Amino acid sequence: MLNTHELGQYLKNLGFNFYSGVPCSFLKDLINYAINECNYVMAANEGDAIAICSGASLGGSKSVALMQNSGLTNAVSPLTSLNYIFRLPILGFVSLRGEPGIPDEPQHELMGTITTQMLDLMKVKWEYLSENIDEARKQLETANNYIETNQTFFFVVRKDTFDKVPLKEQKLHQTSNIIKKIKMRDDQLPLRWNVLEMLNQLKNNNTIQLATTGKTGRELYEIEDAANNLYMVGSLGCISSLGLGLALVKPKKDVVVLDGDGSLLMHLGALPTNAYYKPANLLHILLDNNAHDSTGGQATISHNLNFVEIAAASGYPVALYAHDLTEFGQFYKDWQKNKQLSFIHLKIAKGAKKEPGRPKVKPFEVKERLMKFLNA
Repeated sequence: MLNTHELGQYLKNLGFNFYSGVPCSFLKDLINYAINECNYVMAANEGDAIAICSGASLGGSKSVALMQNSGLTNAVSPLTSLNYIFRLPILGFVSLRGEPGIPDEPQHELMGTITTQMLDLMKVKWEYLSENIDEARKQLETANNYIETNQTFFFVVRKDTFDKVPLKEQKLHQTSNIIKKIKMRDDQLPLRWNVLEMLNQLKNNNTIQLATTGKTGRELYEIEDAANNLYMVGSLGCISSLGLGLALVKPKKDVVVLDGDGSLLMHLGALPTNAYYKPANLLHILLDNNAHDSTGGQATISHNLNFVEIAAASGYPVALYAHDLTEFGQFYKDWQKNKQLSFIHLKIAKGAKKEPGRPKVKPFEVKERLMKFLNA
């Protein structure tokens, strides 16, 4: 067995102090160490954990994602279309439930045989974590070398690898809504292009804009391709978790997340996570046209949900419904003056002003210039 505390301290010495994940019995002692001794974000699912860690990585922090191998399936999308293409490296620990020859529950049988094959298919470098502390230290140094060359690295962890770390009492806090404004009249339904133009005018030299997958990012690119923009090109649903990780490690930057209804519906569990950690410098904007606009205009079920009520119930301090561009702009300015985690829901028209092109700058180049902007 590994001395979990000693391993954790060595990770700290290498600069890894930010963790996110979903619990697993094989990893419980490393998770307990991370909760006790480091910055640990409780994610709703493993894909969100990867995105949260990626946001921290974007902000310059070395981050660690922890998950059961069943949850590796939830993490496939961000690992392949966020970390890989943006070259956002994270260190991962994934358990090997269902290892052949070791009795386990039936739901782990298949994953136990394909976990390492999945990592190989995703081009994720990996090793089985040694139970010998001297060998494990060397493995961590190898992993760190990969991280420092912008490559994600995973350790596959067998049963009974870590020795016991008692979980200290977790002092949980209550988050609650303070300001809520709901729909009271008809909507103006501006074009997304006009909203993005307004946002581009209202931003300041401290603003980071993270645009969700599809036409939101493509239109923002056409309005102005700026060093403080990131255009998500995959990982639908992960944009606010990416924003959370970035906002937590860069508290002096204004992080504006531009989300869509199809995206938010895919990862509604991100709302209570964002609300619980409630970085004041994070503004979560939902541009809702009740459609998957980038794939032909197929309807979403956003018309059936009250997102402001959901955000408020999740604990967002401020949850607002904007009926038109004027009101939307005022809400944005209010957040700039009085920072606290805020959610703004604006209904927009279906369709686009014109068919937007696609960013000509490569995703990893977008990341690299944004990191320079963050550190300027």
